[in-house]
Amino acid sequence: MRWRERLYATRAGRFGVKIVVALMGTLVIAVGVVLLPLPGPGWVIILGGLAILAMEFHWARRLLTFTRRQLLRWTRLVREGSWLVRIVSVGGLLLVVGAALLLSLRMLA
Repeated sequence: MRWRERLYATRAGRFGVKIVVALMGTLVIAVGVVLLPLPGPGWVIILGGLAILAMEFHWARRLLTFTRRQLLRWTRLVREGSWLVRIVSVGGLLLVVGAALLLSLRMLA
């Protein structure tokens, strides 16, 4: 952590850290967006990029907190909901995955 303290000791160091974090987070989010139509962890990669941005930017930290709350709320709804809620949720998820698979197959053809 000593190197981090030295970087934050000057104004130019803090600015440089913000630029590097912004570039890395944006790059990771861009990779996640590219992977969205393909079968794979696109959303997880996007959330990882947002977590990188949240290390330095308050707006990203708030957005990540909001996203976590919504995800927990949705999982609680599915877990504690009625069978109808579970069936509709799983059906919607299967539709999204099927559409992503269909789009990815069309992109490869």
